Amino acid sequence: MEQKIKSIEAEVTAFAISSKETLENFRLKYISKKGLIPTLFDDLKKVSAEEKKNAGKLLNDLKQLAENKFKTSQTELDDSSASSSADIDLSLPVIPNRVGNQHPLSLTRYRIIEVFEKLGFNLADGPEIEDDWHNFTALNFPPNHPAREMQDTFFIEKNPDRLLRTHTSNVQIRLMKQQKPPIRSIMPGRVYRNEAISARAHCFFHQVEGLYVDKNVGFADLKQTLYHFAQEMYGKDIKIRYRPSFFPFTEPSAEIDISCLICKGNGCNICKHSGWVEIAGSGMVHPNVLKNCNIDPEEYTGFAFGMGIERVTQLLFQVNDLRLYSENDIRFLKQFKTVM
Repeated sequence: MEQKIKSIEAEVTAFAISSKETLENFRLKYISKKGLIPTLFDDLKKVSAEEKKNAGKLLNDLKQLAENKFKTSQTELDDSSASSSADIDLSLPVIPNRVGNQHPLSLTRYRIIEVFEKLGFNLADGPEIEDDWHNFTALNFPPNHPAREMQDTFFIEKNPDRLLRTHTSNVQIRLMKQQKPPIRSIMPGRVYRNEAISARAHCFFHQVEGLYVDKNVGFADLKQTLYHFAQEMYGKDIKIRYRPSFFPFTEPSAEIDISCLICKGNGCNICKHSGWVEIAGSGMVHPNVLKNCNIDPEEYTGFAFGMGIERVTQLLFQVNDLRLYSENDIRFLKQFKTVM
């Protein structure tokens, strides 16, 4: 056994490695699973106890020798290959740098912000992990409202309740608590709802909400603001309508629809063959919400609105599946190169 080990040791030492092909031959012959050295370890089990101790030491030394030679030769060959320019064709054209482009949701978000900044709205932000008071109670949600249930909301802990915000209205509450009117702000951000993921819904999405509180603010101000936004966003020929609705935090409330840009109002799957697509909810801030923020509803009034950035983007770029926004598929993302 010892003689056999010494014989293979001499072979390993003398083996010439001059290329990656001979390096691979060395590995296969000596240190691969079926190589000579692993085979010797299998044979070591059959050696007597007296001979095993010395033979085992020699075999471990041989294994270390072979592995060190393999690693050293591999490094030398890699360095030699990297420094050699023999395989480089200097006549080939230069590969141009690929400039990245913004995500379609980011393009839409920046455009929305730009439109409202020109109307005097500033930007506000708040936490995505919120308590019940800022997310529900201060916004006039009754204790038994369905949105408080686990089916609609991601709760982090109970008693006291902490949750992933279901809308950016929590930022409106924080603004009204922190500063006195006049307040004119928009609140873009990510929100979360416990919904099944599909082409039309996702468990997280992006919103932009707006708030204007001052003396003598009326519903006409709300209508004109959103009408201006729709024209700036979708063009001067866009049609807009207001439908009565209900929200706990506004009174009166209205849904905002625009004429479908995909079918030009003739009816399609996107607009459910109605010719209209909802883009936002809105209304006059409920007096209870103002009271909860220590603002006198007899002195001040205000309006609020909220829209999903995914929905606005869908109409701008005619994207028919919300899941595409979060799949990070470069084939989808590289289509949006034009900054609006």
